[in-house]
Amino acid sequence: MPLLDHIALTVDDVPAAASQFEPVLLALGYTRSDADSIVFWTCPGESELIFYPAREPGTGPHRHGRVGWQHLAFAVASRDEVDRLHEIAVGAGWTPVRDPKTYPRFTDRYYASFVEDANGIRIEFMHNPPRDAQR
Repeated sequence: MPLLDHIALTVDDVPAAASQFEPVLLALGYTRSDADSIVFWTCPGESELIFYPAREPGTGPHRHGRVGWQHLAFAVASRDEVDRLHEIAVGAGWTPVRDPKTYPRFTDRYYASFVEDANGIRIEFMHNPPRDAQR
């Protein structure tokens, strides 16, 4: 059971946000479900991700660096997987924030990319193996 049961995000346009997230979340093993005005994504053993419509349409997008959402990081099995997911996201209309690269300020093994959707929601794909593991 994951420590975080679910993560709920408010978006201006649920269908548009869901279509932008769909290729990425499917590639990560999530399954989409639609109910009333929300869309939710589930993956065995992982936190559920839920999209809700904004109560005040047109109030987005979120601006990175302001109080609120920073980013959500998906830990993946390899650098190649970071590269693959980055390309899937960019192909689905995400804006690249930082292309895949190493982040030695974290560790010499930390490899990641960052993308942002039309709602200002930023996600990271990251690979940071233990020091004694293969890269």
